[in-house]
Amino acid sequence: MAISDESLEFLAVSFPNFKALSLLSCDGFSSNGLAVIATHCKNLTELDIQENGIDDKGGSWLSCFPENFTSLEVLNFANLISDINFDALERLVGRCKSMRVLKLNRSISLEQLQRLFVNAPQLAELGMGSFSQELTFRQHEELESALSNCKNIHTLSGLWEAKGIYLPALYPAFIHLTFLNLSYAALQSGELAKLLAHCSQLRRLWVLDTVEDKGLEAIGLNCPLLEELRVFPADPFDKEIIHGFTEDGFNCPDFTHFHLCIMNPGQPDYLTNGPMDEAFGAVVKIFTKFQRLSVSGLLTDLTFEYIGRYAKNLETLSVAFAGSSDWGMQCVLGGCPKLRKLEIRDCPFGNAALLSGLAKYESMRSLWMSACNVTMNGCRLLARGMPRLNVEVMKEDGSDDSQADKVYVYRSIAGPRRDAPSSVLTL
Repeated sequence: MAISDESLEFLAVSFPNFKALSLLSCDGFSSNGLAVIATHCKNLTELDIQENGIDDKGGSWLSCFPENFTSLEVLNFANLISDINFDALERLVGRCKSMRVLKLNRSISLEQLQRLFVNAPQLAELGMGSFSQELTFRQHEELESALSNCKNIHTLSGLWEAKGIYLPALYPAFIHLTFLNLSYAALQSGELAKLLAHCSQLRRLWVLDTVEDKGLEAIGLNCPLLEELRVFPADPFDKEIIHGFTEDGFNCPDFTHFHLCIMNPGQPDYLTNGPMDEAFGAVVKIFTKFQRLSVSGLLTDLTFEYIGRYAKNLETLSVAFAGSSDWGMQCVLGGCPKLRKLEIRDCPFGNAALLSGLAKYESMRSLWMSACNVTMNGCRLLARGMPRLNVEVMKEDGSDDSQADKVYVYRSIAGPRRDAPSSVLTL
């Protein structure tokens, strides 16, 4: 969404009691707009600027908060790139005694971080700045001591350019963590293993693939309560794919979420150069509590046979560039009794696969199919056979009239929606 500085000014001036602003994946505005929000929104409790295309004109906007301003509870400027006015930030954090979420950009040094901890021991979610500065022995001790007083932290992120030699200073904060986001920290397997020895309460963990298979084994050994693990590529086009999930050491019986993003469509197993069916089959056999599963890579119908046979608790499945025939989708629809949401794109599933779910769709929340082999006739047959379902088809300019480019199927007691744009055909 595009948002201008003028829009932010209108919002700040027109609504004096405005309390929360959260911008995610927006562009068109600058830090001048944030300065206007800081100046005029006297009752602001949340300012969350996450993953935006912002024109960062400098960190002076933090000094625009009035000196008597104390209501802020959430402050997130992690994706801003410029140096900020640290003195203004320190005073702001010190005044806002109810602040529970603080996510910093990489300009914040470890020494500055320690000063913030002293003023905000009540923090529950912390996004740290850069973690690569040289520390003296005294500074290391002071940082560790300040973190020891932050006994409410359950979520930790950031740690840009983390150096393993300084990670022990964070260990006091790891004891109560339930979510650790290391997707910006290129840790090696040994560094991760030492860190996780202090994280026995983790439910969610995000890491880069620099941890390799040994890192995944360490996760299994140290995180028995883990429910969600996300592994992001440090190099999005690296050919290596992770095998460590199926090792005997990966012992997380409560694992419920699995998301593996492979940037190259149809990427084969880097060891066998063949399909990854058996690897995914092993995953769904071992982790029987899966509720959400996202798959990609070189996968045949055999993967979906395994999913239908073993993933009996699966509620959400996302598939991209996978499968070899209609049979794959049919296995999922016929074998996963708790399935509620199915998202498919760029797969060879066609009308037979779509129509095999007639008995299933009314118990599901939604089905999305895009760039598959579904035709308009197939969608019409579905709409005719299940009149209580909403069947919507989105056509793209210049596409074949007989093809259904994007299909959205969902149930609603209100019937077809009345606000659909002209590009959406409701059958």
